Amino acid sequence: MLDQPRRPGSGAAAAVVAFAFWITMAGTTVPTTLYPLYGEAMGFSPITVTAIFAVYAVGVVVGLLLLGRLSDQIGRRPVLLAATFLSVCGALVFLVADSVPALCVARVISGFSAALITGAATASLTELLPGDSRIKPATVALFANMGGLASGTLAAGVLADLAPEPLRTPWIVTLVLAALAVIGVASTRETSAHRSGFTFHARLLHVPAEIRSDFLRSATAAGTGFAVLGVLTAVTGLFMGQVLHESGHTLAGLVVFTAFACTALGQLLVRAVRPGAVLVVACLGLMLAAALMAAAMAAQAFAPLLIGAAVNGLATGMAVSHGIRDITTRSAPRHRGASVSTFFAILYSMLAVPAIGVGVLIRATSLRPAGEVFSAAVAVLALVVLLSLVLRRKPAGAAA
Repeated sequence: MLDQPRRPGSGAAAAVVAFAFWITMAGTTVPTTLYPLYGEAMGFSPITVTAIFAVYAVGVVVGLLLLGRLSDQIGRRPVLLAATFLSVCGALVFLVADSVPALCVARVISGFSAALITGAATASLTELLPGDSRIKPATVALFANMGGLASGTLAAGVLADLAPEPLRTPWIVTLVLAALAVIGVASTRETSAHRSGFTFHARLLHVPAEIRSDFLRSATAAGTGFAVLGVLTAVTGLFMGQVLHESGHTLAGLVVFTAFACTALGQLLVRAVRPGAVLVVACLGLMLAAALMAAAMAAQAFAPLLIGAAVNGLATGMAVSHGIRDITTRSAPRHRGASVSTFFAILYSMLAVPAIGVGVLIRATSLRPAGEVFSAAVAVLALVVLLSLVLRRKPAGAAA
């Protein structure tokens, strides 16, 4: 039986878990709009920015692969506590960081906090909010995850423009909110009734056999969208400064905010699309987004970049929602945490690798041609996924 009866107080507990999920993820994108300021203060180049970002993504992936099953083994609550505590530690390191190695350490800590909370919070929300509840657990988890990623970058951009100490104020705010999350999680009860006990085992992949084909297709489509999100997160500030000559940080934060916010909103579009057509629509959206971002680079214009970020987010959200829904409704409870962690390990791998590649291209050429090449690669990958979906349906259509 996948769903558990709702216990008294589970609504308040779900709100606490969602808040902890939100602030932990928000803390991971606070540096996005601050990278140009860090570059000025520490004297590093654009490729260093993408490397620092990639360190975070690698930390997430390693954490997911090594610790993705931890909440299935020891329970959701202790893992949520560890994740929020690491979020506090990451904010503290960022607050005092004065060198690139310190930034890398902070990013690794942030990566592990995101890795720990992703599977644990998603599984906990599934257990606190049964599938027949008015608000679906997959919806809450996606909005907490992507909403946090969106909020962190925009809030940091606004504070960087308005606060007297732009490299300190965002982290003080993050630190206070993360500390509140630790206190909140500490006051909740354990939700998992299936704990196997801790055994260290690095499980590289766990794809549930019963949903394997849908899982892989969703992960591939969503991973393509995450590749765009990663590059936007790493280089939007550079685009605003070097191409558009915009010295403020709020607009850069707005682009990344729009991308992640629309990733959250994209899951709502799933309800208006026939289930069998969700990934097809997502792939078409990814191709359109790639074209818009290429146009932004060629024309040195802000509007197509912002619209492209929104379209990419909507398409990515649809693909993510499709994958998470299958995991949380069709996989066994004892495997939920591991399955969610594997899904996001794939997505965060796609988040990191293209960002590094774009950083290398920027160093070899410049920002504009690097962006155009990347946009073309995104369009090609989305087209490949789209063709695989069409070819999969063709035999069924012929048989009919």
